[in-house]
Amino acid sequence: MAGIFEKIVAGQIPSHKIYEDDLVYAFLDINPVAPGHTLVIPKKCYEFLHQVPEDTSAAIGRVLPKLAKAVMDATGIPDYNILQNNGSKAHQAVPHVHFHIIPKPSNEQGLGVGWPAGKLEDGEGLKAKIIEKLQ
Repeated sequence: MAGIFEKIVAGQIPSHKIYEDDLVYAFLDINPVAPGHTLVIPKKCYEFLHQVPEDTSAAIGRVLPKLAKAVMDATGIPDYNILQNNGSKAHQAVPHVHFHIIPKPSNEQGLGVGWPAGKLEDGEGLKAKIIEKLQ
């Protein structure tokens, strides 16, 4: 069964579309945390970023900066966050990869971010494991 974003792409659910190409669709969030809050999605559903094919990832990467600039120019808000969550524990509410462009007009509006910094343990060992998995 198609998810909400697939229904939006198909035109079954209305959206405030601001961009579309063969692989990417962007629209205004209907529950924005700030004016101009925009979602950028691959048209095809992938739950996690690491599942998105390279051509689709590249297409998103090409258009994301252009969309961010357009949103900032349209809202007049120079500061913004780009957010992308993977999995429910990481606060992914819709199981379809999506990037949020969130203008930050003030300390109160926009994305609030807490950063509980820890200490890097066994950096060399972890680095070696990650590099091995890249092979």
